[in-house]
Amino acid sequence: MARAVGVSRTLVSFAFRGTPGVSEETKQAILEAAKRLGYRPNAVAADLASKRPSAVGLYLLDLRNEVYVDIFSGVREALGQGRNRLILSVSHSTSGVDESSVGSLIEARVGIIIAATLVDTDPEIQELARSVALVSVARRVDGVDSVYSDDGGGARAATEHLLALGHTRIAHVTGPRNESHEVRWRAYEATMRHAGLAPRVIFADDYTQAAAEKAAASLLRGPNRPTAVFAHNDELALGIREAAWKRGLAVPGDLSLVGYDNSRISRLHGIDLTSVDLRALELGRTAGTAALERLADPGAPVVDRRLESRLIVRSSTAPR
Repeated sequence: MARAVGVSRTLVSFAFRGTPGVSEETKQAILEAAKRLGYRPNAVAADLASKRPSAVGLYLLDLRNEVYVDIFSGVREALGQGRNRLILSVSHSTSGVDESSVGSLIEARVGIIIAATLVDTDPEIQELARSVALVSVARRVDGVDSVYSDDGGGARAATEHLLALGHTRIAHVTGPRNESHEVRWRAYEATMRHAGLAPRVIFADDYTQAAAEKAAASLLRGPNRPTAVFAHNDELALGIREAAWKRGLAVPGDLSLVGYDNSRISRLHGIDLTSVDLRALELGRTAGTAALERLADPGAPVVDRRLESRLIVRSSTAPR
């Protein structure tokens, strides 16, 4: 490639990386020759040569949940058309550590991993962050760059909304018990107890619609069934909605329902789900920016950026 243009390999590298000092005429000659010869620069080799990896790894817990698609879109938007390659890895499990998915990013020699959302314990994540630069998304971890939504405030707002509508039998359905997702159900419990009411937390086997429908089947039986349910996410809320329909219960006439995420499906006509907006797209943008800042300055102070959540009231909730 360098021989075809009559320049050094270093100058070719500078041209592809946009390094200052290469004249526009030379740059265009190099790019035209590359196109003619079908040449593609080896980004991994370039990273090794510079000793400063530029690739960004993105770990997503679950692509079945649209919130992670929005986070991906936000990260990609933040990275823009720069020199930072984005390498994606998706977990095979939503209930435990998926070491192979995270490990594949490390093996790809990324400079930093944006993780949305790790379900490891805090000490495990802190240990991982000692071996590779890490931005935790949708979860705050002490000592690790974190970009997250105010889950405690969002869960309180959802529960207080149902209380204000006159509901007293309010249940909360969440996924498997783990450290990464306990903020919402802890805030729900505290809000219920502050109101002098007994909380009722149901742990489903997973964070999917099918798992929620299975968990809600027994929850919605009997005369003392809840009149309102606050779900950990919109996926679970839709599973509860399906279980209610199968029992002949109308939403919101017989059961008020609140989700979390404000996903695209929650806004559809006929679904119209009251939901807490955790601002997934903005989380992704902010995490992408934080990753670029960390790559540029590895010794900078730990990032701790919290976005305010907000309750979006729709027609799935009604007065008791």
